[in-house]
Amino acid sequence: MTEILISGADVVILTIMVWFVGSFLNKQFSILERFNIPVAVTGGFLFSLFIAIIYKVSGIKIVFDLALRDQMILVFFSTVGLSAKFRTLAAGGKALLILTLVTAVFLILQDLVGVGIATALGVNPGYGLFGGSVSFAGGFGTAIAWGDIAQEAGLKGATEVGIMFATLGLIAGGMIGGPVATFLINKYQLTPSPEDLDNTTDVITAPENNPMSTKVRSALGTLMILAICVQAGDLVNAYLSGRGVTLPGFLTAMLVAIIITNVADGFKLKLSKNAIDIVQEISLQLFLCLSLMSMQLWIFSGTLGPVIFVTLTQTLMMIFFAIFIVFRLLGRDYQAAVISSGFIGLGLGATPVGIANMNAVTAKHGPSPKAFILVPLVGAFFLDLMNATIIQAFLQFIGP
Repeated sequence: MTEILISGADVVILTIMVWFVGSFLNKQFSILERFNIPVAVTGGFLFSLFIAIIYKVSGIKIVFDLALRDQMILVFFSTVGLSAKFRTLAAGGKALLILTLVTAVFLILQDLVGVGIATALGVNPGYGLFGGSVSFAGGFGTAIAWGDIAQEAGLKGATEVGIMFATLGLIAGGMIGGPVATFLINKYQLTPSPEDLDNTTDVITAPENNPMSTKVRSALGTLMILAICVQAGDLVNAYLSGRGVTLPGFLTAMLVAIIITNVADGFKLKLSKNAIDIVQEISLQLFLCLSLMSMQLWIFSGTLGPVIFVTLTQTLMMIFFAIFIVFRLLGRDYQAAVISSGFIGLGLGATPVGIANMNAVTAKHGPSPKAFILVPLVGAFFLDLMNATIIQAFLQFIGP
């Protein structure tokens, strides 16, 4: 077998080229945009399919130097942390507390389902965590970060399994969020309140796609802060690891970023949101694209059936949980229905999927200010922290 290693600048060039291929395909096939499939997922998955065919036909194995990918995930989660300010928590009130507790319960259930299915199938229960909150609620970043740790512990192909679950979860979350909210709205004849119709100027919405120009000073300052987050996070991670606490590197980088942004906020120091948003989007796209490009799909030849079965089971559990738990506990009103659609995206895909679901619902049925406050807050502040804690707790029971 011949192995070809792609590294250095070649990785950057090829990753960006694959991203542009994905962008072209998303524009050509409207179904991809309708289900909110990221450009990087389209291009990266197609390329991984291409190298899998090469491997099967010729025996040539194409592998990538993943140093760029590993840095991009640290940068991305650092930008998430820089956007998380404690003073915004007050806007959520009691509903934020309820949704946070509901999310914690859901993460536990998601892992119980995943580990339960893995045990029933007679495979290592560690794979069940990847068929649970690691990949679904955690998304690509968490799946890859924990996948690297799991593979070092001997869980073969954990990263690839995690990426596959995260990809299917992203699709499922984008497909069912809107229909579930529409079902609830129609069944209970729900409409936005008059106050919401009159007061929508302060609603937090998804970031605009148009790139925003930033000054060199702001851009360089942001890059310096992000570099500090990554380096300090690595030092914190090494310190905790030396004391027996294993955490993915992205989590400690994000925690450092949360501390920095809130200290700066306390001293009235402004960070450039424009620069943070741009770096966040670029790092996410490069990370996703390279992650999917480097997948070795031939590993899945005997696991596709179980992966689909687990995804369908988790999707059905999510539908039940959103309708009978989230919707009811959040007030059984129009805003609760919109929040339910966002929660589905959050729990099966990622925060952007949840926001996309809510945008689709409110564009048709009317505004929901509370939903656009609660769902992003849970995604930015609590989900990843709770998920890491719950995963660690499960690992104590199921072992390495």
